[in-house]
Amino acid sequence: MEYSSLIREIQKALPELDLRENEPMREHCSFRIGGPAAAMALPGSAEQLTALCALLRRAGVKPLVIGKGTNILPPDEGLDRFVIAVCPGVGQVRVSGSQVTADCGATLAAAASAAARAGLAGLEFAHGIPGSVGGGVVMNAGAYGGELKDVAVRTEYLDEDLVSRTVRGPEHQFSYRHSVFSHRDVILLQTVFSLAPGDPEAIQARMRELAERRRASQPLDLPSAGSTFKRPAGGYAAALIDQAGLKGFAVGGAQVSEKHAGFVVNTGSATAADVLRLMEHIQQTVLARAGVALEPEVLILGRK
Repeated sequence: MEYSSLIREIQKALPELDLRENEPMREHCSFRIGGPAAAMALPGSAEQLTALCALLRRAGVKPLVIGKGTNILPPDEGLDRFVIAVCPGVGQVRVSGSQVTADCGATLAAAASAAARAGLAGLEFAHGIPGSVGGGVVMNAGAYGGELKDVAVRTEYLDEDLVSRTVRGPEHQFSYRHSVFSHRDVILLQTVFSLAPGDPEAIQARMRELAERRRASQPLDLPSAGSTFKRPAGGYAAALIDQAGLKGFAVGGAQVSEKHAGFVVNTGSATAADVLRLMEHIQQTVLARAGVALEPEVLILGRK
């Protein structure tokens, strides 16, 4: 599709909206990989986001919505899509009583920090997760024994027809790295987390402890998309990959981290093709040696 005329129409209707053509996806994902998106919008508010989606719907365009891009692998050839990156502007966090309301573009770290300052416990595990609240809710992000399903009580979103909807409690249908929003063309607006009163110093200490554990065990100095594969039943992907002798194995600029085998990292020159070939090699090797089929946790964009 040719997006130039659509971009001009949107610019007329929303002159303050940040709109870009042929925007490198590598600048919008933690892997630092990916060719250009044909068009990209970076809304500065929830109102801009909603208005933009209405314009796109009238034009018959279904956008690809991303947050901080911490769990995606864009293709080398780029995307012939209209991409909306919601993180830059849609990111307020508000505290009321024992609840924290976070816009979809807020980072999980910001939500956890706001909770800690208010003396609310329950989001400490999320402080080190690099993604946004919206992306985290979609995939039920978790770490160190905690998951968003434990604290998320209400989410407002725009459905496939851009109608405002709300899900509450069990309606989120949370399971491991999955929610009711997974694999749907919906746009999350905000989520409410219900937390428990706690000692602010103890909450901060717990966050510092988890941050140190993360720094000690994960390759935070190299671009990656976090855990490359989902946790298989009865085990851990990192252990299976390590036992298969693949720690440090590389394809082009993509490498199984020497620090944590569950991470595929970009050593500086990795392409999406390198990452995909390495992932396939890992899957084939682990299946042959351990009989376990690893499922990607990274969302591979551009695949049919």
